[in-house]
Amino acid sequence: MKKSIMLAIATLMATAAVAQTQVIAHRGFHTTKGSCRNSLAALKEAQKLGIYGSECDINLTKDGEIVVAHGGYHPDKSVHKGEMERVNIQKSTLAEVQAIPLENGEVMPTLDQYLTQAKRDKKTKLIIEIKKHYTPAEETEIVQKTIAKVAEYGLNEQVEYIAFRPWVCFELKRLAPEGTPIAYLDGDYDPTYIKGMGISGIDYKLDILKKKPKWIKSCHKKGLTVNVWTVNKEEDMRWCVEQGVDYITTDYPDLCKRIIAEMSKK
Repeated sequence: MKKSIMLAIATLMATAAVAQTQVIAHRGFHTTKGSCRNSLAALKEAQKLGIYGSECDINLTKDGEIVVAHGGYHPDKSVHKGEMERVNIQKSTLAEVQAIPLENGEVMPTLDQYLTQAKRDKKTKLIIEIKKHYTPAEETEIVQKTIAKVAEYGLNEQVEYIAFRPWVCFELKRLAPEGTPIAYLDGDYDPTYIKGMGISGIDYKLDILKKKPKWIKSCHKKGLTVNVWTVNKEEDMRWCVEQGVDYITTDYPDLCKRIIAEMSKK
C-alpha cells in the first residue's frame, strides 16, 4: 500500500514537471526549411509550431537602430563561410549591416519588424536577449529604446528578457514594467545571488546545470524560474524535463515539443 502511494506521488510529480516545462525556439525555429537564425521566417515558424516562445538577439547599430542579430558581427561566425567580409554591427550603420543578406536571402530584420510579427500571434512569447555592448551607456540606451518600442507595440505582456550582463539585467529591472520576466544568462551566480538581484530567474547553459543540478530546486524554492540552453539532444531534453526545469531553449523545438508530449503520457 505504502509503495503504491509513493509511486502515485512520484507519478504526479513527474507529470507536474512535464506540464510546467515549456519550449523556446533558440533564435527562432531556424532549423526548418527556408529559415535561418534570427530571421523573420524563424519567428514565423516558431509561431506556427505553437510553442511557448521564440528567442531572438538584438544589437544597437552605430546610427541608433536596433537589429535582430546574434553577436557583434554579421555574418555570425557560426554561419560565416568563404571570404565574405564581416561587419561589426555595433560600429556600422543600419544600411551597412543590411547590405549583407542573411543565409535565407532575407534582409536582417529590425526590432520594429520583429515586434510587428510578434504582435500577429499573441500566444507566442518573444524572448529578447540584449547582447553585450561596449559601454554601460550603450547598454542603457538599447534597454531604454527596446522597452519603449515594446510598449509602443502593446507587447509588455508578451515580451520577456534575458542578458549576460548584470548591468543590463539591473537596467531592465529599473526601467521595464514591474513584474517583467528577466533572466540572467552567464551561469556564474548561484540562486541566492540571483534572488538578491531582484530578477525573475536564471537561463543557464546545460553543462552548468548538469554540474549543479541542485540549483534547479534551489531556484524553485526561492520563486525563481529556470531556463536551460541550448538543449539539442533528446537525452538532454528528457533530463531537463525530469529535473523539472521551466523552459528548454533549443534549436529543435519540434523535437522538444514531441518529447515533452510523449513524457506527459507516461
